[in-house]
Amino acid sequence: MKDVLGAALLDYYHGNYSEDIITETNISEADALPLPYLFRSYTEMPLIEQAALKAAKGTILDIGCGAGSHALYLQQQDHRVTAIDVSEGAVKVSRLRGVQYAECTPLLQFQGATFDTLLLLMNGTGIFGTLSQVSQYLQHLKSLMAPGGQILIDSSDLQYMYDTGEEGGIWVPGTHYYGELEFTMSYKGETSEWFDWLYLDEGLFEEACTSNGLHFEIVTRGDHYDYLARLTAAE
Repeated sequence: MKDVLGAALLDYYHGNYSEDIITETNISEADALPLPYLFRSYTEMPLIEQAALKAAKGTILDIGCGAGSHALYLQQQDHRVTAIDVSEGAVKVSRLRGVQYAECTPLLQFQGATFDTLLLLMNGTGIFGTLSQVSQYLQHLKSLMAPGGQILIDSSDLQYMYDTGEEGGIWVPGTHYYGELEFTMSYKGETSEWFDWLYLDEGLFEEACTSNGLHFEIVTRGDHYDYLARLTAAE
């Protein structure tokens, strides 16, 4: 799979910033993802991300670390952080920026250690891919939790992306859950393969957690159907 994200992050880190990543989904037009945003400081982060970093405790696994911005902040707060990403370029940039423990590996292949906090941000549920895979990912995340541990994960309800009917309901696809998207990224003439990316509404996410032995609670909500959730082992 082409490492479009990694190539862009490496360019920016090495001072070769000339254009942004272009993202596109099966329900939206192309849009720019500014590279400086992926290198943001704590004060530049959305309130949901700041809330997640404040709530993080103990040893931390930063899943989908990108350029390492979250991991770097947590290290500065004296946390021991392990960062993982499927992008080799992202992991290289994270290490170059000072992330002490960074590994290029898919989440489902990462094992052998447990953590007090598992962190999945920037639509953390996206990594689940499709609704049919949610249970598999939740069970694996449970296996990585230390006793008394927590999962901090954000997502959005994509109802705002769909037309509203006369009675207030939304017109959604009849073939799949409306939060299941197909996604692609382009940068300097290279385009990634299409990949699945999942947005979960609060109700459906809570149901999935309950059926997988996890307690679901909302930590905070954003201004645009987005939210941060904390998952813990059900008693």
